Amino acid sequence: MVHEALDRVDWEKSELLPVIVQEINSREVLMLAYMNREALRLSLETKIAHYFSRSKQRIWKKGERSGHIQKIHHFALDCDQDTLLIHVEQEGVACHTGRPSCFFTELQSGEAQQNVAVDAQAMYGVIDTLYHTILERKHADAASSWTAKLLQQGDNAILKKVVEEAGEFAFACKDNDEHEIIYECADLTYHVLVALGSKNIAPDRIKQELARRSGISGIEEKNSRH
Repeated sequence: MVHEALDRVDWEKSELLPVIVQEINSREVLMLAYMNREALRLSLETKIAHYFSRSKQRIWKKGERSGHIQKIHHFALDCDQDTLLIHVEQEGVACHTGRPSCFFTELQSGEAQQNVAVDAQAMYGVIDTLYHTILERKHADAASSWTAKLLQQGDNAILKKVVEEAGEFAFACKDNDEHEIIYECADLTYHVLVALGSKNIAPDRIKQELARRSGISGIEEKNSRH
């Protein structure tokens, strides 16, 4: 049954299937996501939404960290067999900003039409929340946002700050000043996240690389690069 459903999708057009997510009771459109074949298989088998995250470059169970899962009630394939609509029962909120839906910004005014319902930092942690805030600043006014100004200045300005903050962190460690070590490490972490954001590389991918290396000796890891 699951195999037959998977084969109804026209995977030749793309390995990623666009998925429109609609709340079953209110009929509000919550988000647009993507599924590869494995994510769709997991979603069909568990009736819990699984997606392929283009930023994380992995299969992602919606709500895996926040607990805000989506229980799927119905799958519908469009006439071209290349787009999926799912009706879900949303637990908590759908958007990483803490809003009920990802579609909250009025295009012409740029104003948010929904209030934050849940503390995003409590859901995802400070690193992921800060990273998404940095991404949002790409389109902000450089006159009112240091992050926006830095991003708009480009690689030279961004990477100069990374090098500068790395040096200050190193000297704080050399001086054995605990307060300064923490302060400079926070500065360095922020500027590294800005650099990652400028390249659209999510922190989750760094976590995946660190997880891959766990259990591998430093010598083995270095040798694997050659």
